[in-house]
Amino acid sequence: MKDYTFKVPQDIVFGVGSLKRLPELLEKSGSKKMMVVSDRGLEKLGVVQKVLDIVEAEGIETVSFLDILPNPTVDMVNAATKVYKESGATSIVALGGGSPMDVAKAVGVLARYGGSITEYEGAHLVPGPIEPIIAIPTTAGTGSEVTNISILELKSRHTKLGLAEPALFADAAVLIPELLQGLPFRFFATSSIDALIHAVESYLSPKANAFTRMYSTKAIHMILGGYKRIAAEGEEARMVDLKEFQLASTFAGIAFGNAGCAAVHAMSYPLGARYHVPHGESNYAIFTEVLKTYLRLAPEGRIQQLNAMLAEILACDKSAVYDELETLLNHLCPKKALHEYGVSQEELEDFTENVMTSQGRLMANNYTEIDRDEVRAIYERLY
Repeated sequence: MKDYTFKVPQDIVFGVGSLKRLPELLEKSGSKKMMVVSDRGLEKLGVVQKVLDIVEAEGIETVSFLDILPNPTVDMVNAATKVYKESGATSIVALGGGSPMDVAKAVGVLARYGGSITEYEGAHLVPGPIEPIIAIPTTAGTGSEVTNISILELKSRHTKLGLAEPALFADAAVLIPELLQGLPFRFFATSSIDALIHAVESYLSPKANAFTRMYSTKAIHMILGGYKRIAAEGEEARMVDLKEFQLASTFAGIAFGNAGCAAVHAMSYPLGARYHVPHGESNYAIFTEVLKTYLRLAPEGRIQQLNAMLAEILACDKSAVYDELETLLNHLCPKKALHEYGVSQEELEDFTENVMTSQGRLMANNYTEIDRDEVRAIYERLY
């Protein structure tokens, strides 16, 4: 048995009343002024103001940065860092999906150590602890509240920059399933599909261990169980399972935060960055074709256990699991070919080059080696 380390370094606070504990969590860090990083949609729903009211009632000063958009950019990080430093804030509350959390983590780095966020791309380049962060997810997908990862769009490269540093873990994650109630179905669908793919990729990762597989397995069962209810009863059926979907997202985050994601994410980044496709949707465009490639290249490994699990959940033969999985996921987010997003045949080589030169961190976690020719062939089949 290989040696390994498993980490869940932050407090996880769960339940309807958890938001009221926010001042207590901020005081643990010694902060007397916090900055909320969120988006205009949550501002309109009143969620941002609710957070500000709770904190200000306890005498903690606040400032807000709400100009976060999907697929956040380095420019957003720079703008948020400027507000943070000029305001004198000493902690960050990341409220929303993965985008606010990705930005908050990067702000935490730059506010403490300065420079450009691109200088920290790579392993162990953040010299120490970053600014205190509390993460409050309002989607059921990214798992970013429990990971040490920040993903940002690099417009100049038409791809995404990934930071994966021990210092990037939030100090606390506050899970409130009721915050998911106002999430439109499309956003629920794409974010929860992302969580499913986190669970599957971490399950197959060579870095997986008994702990990560426990979390991955539970997340897969919870998410697909909820999807089956939605397929049978309609979109509103998700409301019954919001607690399970949020927990599953966090479980998957714990799993991939330790074991990593792999080729599905690596190959989705050029599509998502260049054509602004929602992250979970761009992952789904790639997902099953990567699994089919794994099965063809290394049919006797852990993928057999994955396929047996999927066959049991989906009540089908192992030979049909990927088709049945797509049929189920298409109830939430119909799969598109790459050309339907506007991708040209000529861009497939650019996508391949990007994966092979810029996504080594993720490709190192592949279930089995996928070389350049295989990456190009996957894109061709998906075109």
